[in-house]
Amino acid sequence: MISMQVKGMTCQHCVRAVEKAIGAVDGNAQVKIDLASGRVDVESSAQRDALVAAIVEEGYEVAAG
Repeated sequence: MISMQVKGMTCQHCVRAVEKAIGAVDGNAQVKIDLASGRVDVESSAQRDALVAAIVEEGYEVAAG
């Protein structure tokens, strides 16, 4: 399980954009997003760095950790 704090998500469109970015890296990833807290949990075989890069490319900030 990879957990991240994603900043900049404000609506369901943002949630879908992050889900799509993660899906582009790993189409089989299981994604759970809590919009209120900005927490993104991903069950994936992909590397965290690849997932973070895809999210950042969509215009969101991923907190270090």
